[in-house]
Amino acid sequence: MLTDLVDLDGGRYRMGSTQFYPEEAPVHTVAVAPFAIERHPVTNSQFAAFVADTGYRTVAEIPPDPAQFPGAAPADLVAGGLVFRPTRGPVDLRDWRQWWEWVPGADWRHPYGPDSSVEDKADHPVVQVCYTDALAYARWAGRRLPTEAEWEFAARGGATTTYPWGDDAAPGGQVMANTWQGAFPYRNTGWAGTSPVGTFPANGYGLVDMIGNVWEWTTTRFAGHHALAGDTESCCGPSGPDPAVSQALKGGSHLCAPEYCHRYRPAARSPQSQDSATTHIGFRCAL
Repeated sequence: MLTDLVDLDGGRYRMGSTQFYPEEAPVHTVAVAPFAIERHPVTNSQFAAFVADTGYRTVAEIPPDPAQFPGAAPADLVAGGLVFRPTRGPVDLRDWRQWWEWVPGADWRHPYGPDSSVEDKADHPVVQVCYTDALAYARWAGRRLPTEAEWEFAARGGATTTYPWGDDAAPGGQVMANTWQGAFPYRNTGWAGTSPVGTFPANGYGLVDMIGNVWEWTTTRFAGHHALAGDTESCCGPSGPDPAVSQALKGGSHLCAPEYCHRYRPAARSPQSQDSATTHIGFRCAL
């Protein structure tokens, strides 16, 4: 069953931020037309229904084409995905390779490798899905992916604060989203990975997991700062798959921690190549 859609009236809002990372600037006025967006990210059970109906194979399940990687060793041209591995202790946070590992056999059914499973995670967001996979699911569902402007509008929930729940990261010590709790990347006292959708409070529009849990794909091509041409009208954006192109991800994930990735905010954004599949990227559809 598809996720329920929440109808949003659209409107004008101030998109972006100048408080955290340069790629979030400048703050600018955006006009968003009325649209609908799914209440929560697409889950493993929903993605399984799509695969069962279509026989679809995700990019992470298909070995890379040797013609696209001349000179690569055959042993490296295997199907798989990027997997987060916590370190044993403090490390240099400038080197992401210390906690990310390419794992052959990692895919949406086995997000951490061949020995892992999602059998007990039917209501968790699907991960190890690249941009092409998200587009395929959206077409099957008769929907589309949101633009970055639409996504940020929805994530704000009508609020103008730093976070949808206010200007404090966790008011009164209450955890408001599935983000890293503790010292990254080796000690986490929160969820060890994704959490079931809706575990944390909904925002002002009744949407859950817009912040934390998994990063989400948008149709907007990433640039080092927001492109301006007067007020920006939200529509459907470029959507063709191209591995060399980076899309704007939104929302942060369960791996976001203040000392490393303070991106569990509506204004936050991150680039990701269209062919990337990892343990912390998912998506939701719009209409």
